[in-house]
Amino acid sequence: MAVTPERFVVASPDFFDVTRFPAGLELAEALTLAARQLHETTTPQATLSTAVRLAVELLPGAEHAGVLEIDRGEGRRTVAWTDDIVRDAEAPELPHWERLWTSPVVRLPDDAETERGPLPDLGLRSVLSLRLRADRRRLTVLTAYSGKPRAFDDTTARLGRLFTAHVSLALNAVTVHEQLTEAMHTRDLIGQATGVLMERLDIDAAAAFESLVRASQRENVKLRDLARRIVGATDN
Repeated sequence: MAVTPERFVVASPDFFDVTRFPAGLELAEALTLAARQLHETTTPQATLSTAVRLAVELLPGAEHAGVLEIDRGEGRRTVAWTDDIVRDAEAPELPHWERLWTSPVVRLPDDAETERGPLPDLGLRSVLSLRLRADRRRLTVLTAYSGKPRAFDDTTARLGRLFTAHVSLALNAVTVHEQLTEAMHTRDLIGQATGVLMERLDIDAAAAFESLVRASQRENVKLRDLARRIVGATDN
């Protein structure tokens, strides 16, 4: 069923205070626990897998959740999901995906009068999408789904924004840690490969590194991959 843009509900981008919720203390405790679990993950994929599980536990009305990466003009892919229905739900081209480039939160409500939802073939009546990351080329979106009509109200949307703020912080932290770890491993690997070439070719460190760079460019192979090949051949 085609969903017209007029049916989008865009939540206010203004930030909000936990105390506006009826049970502010309980909510704060739940978000603190969720943040702790998110920050205990050690890879971006683990962070996203934890996020979709927590989304179902935290967001009122949520029955399924997934994280979708959308590349501008190059398609989209589901990178984390609670169950297979999420992958089926994120396969169609829903109009609200495009809206998320400019709006941090978009709800896609059902049509209560006709009992038809945005994804009727899957029995899904309500969709709430929350932007995690965005740049010129890629969107990362956390989406909650429900088979119930009008499952996500303004309160859920606001809670979703609080939750995704924690997810984004955890995701950024684990991504930086992974990049730093990779950089350290790459530096050590290139150092080892340079040492191998120094001994093998009887040249100094600068000449060995230059030789490694030239070979990388000539063979169109990343420097770390070429260094890994040289060190691996020596170990064998």
